[in-house]
Amino acid sequence: MAAAAVDELRKQGGGFSIERYTVPGIKDLAAGAKILFDRGCDIVLALGMVGRQPVDKDCALAADFGLQVVQANAGRHILGVMVHEDEATDEAGLAWLFDRRTREHAVNAYDLLFRPEAMRSRAGTGQREGFEDAGPLKGSGR
Repeated sequence: MAAAAVDELRKQGGGFSIERYTVPGIKDLAAGAKILFDRGCDIVLALGMVGRQPVDKDCALAADFGLQVVQANAGRHILGVMVHEDEATDEAGLAWLFDRRTREHAVNAYDLLFRPEAMRSRAGTGQREGFEDAGPLKGSGR
C-alpha cells in the first residue's frame, strides 16, 4: 500500500517530501499519525488491512476512533485507508483494491494540500475510493 501511495503522490506533482512510519498493527495507526505530526508532517495517510473476523472489524473501528481523535486534536487531516479482507473474493481482487483505494486517497491528500479547488469540484459527486463511484444524488442539481 505504501509503495502505491508514494508512486501516486509523485505522479501528482512535487512540492512535498514523504516520511514513512510503520506500526505493528492498525490500532497503532493513531500513535503513528501523532508521531508524524510531531515531526512536522502536514497530512497523514494511515494505511492498513482489516481481517475478516468480527474482532478485526472491532479493531478497525477502534483504530478509526483513535485516528479521529488525533486528527481533531492536531487540526490536520488523517486519511484513513483501510481495506477489509472481506471486500474481495480472492487475492487478486484484494490486491487490486489495495492499489486503487490507496491511489485514490493519495490523490485526495495531494489535493487537500495543493489543489483544494479539485476537492471542491468533487464534493457531492458520490466519490468512493476503491470501487465504483456512487455518483451524485439524483435531483441534486449536479
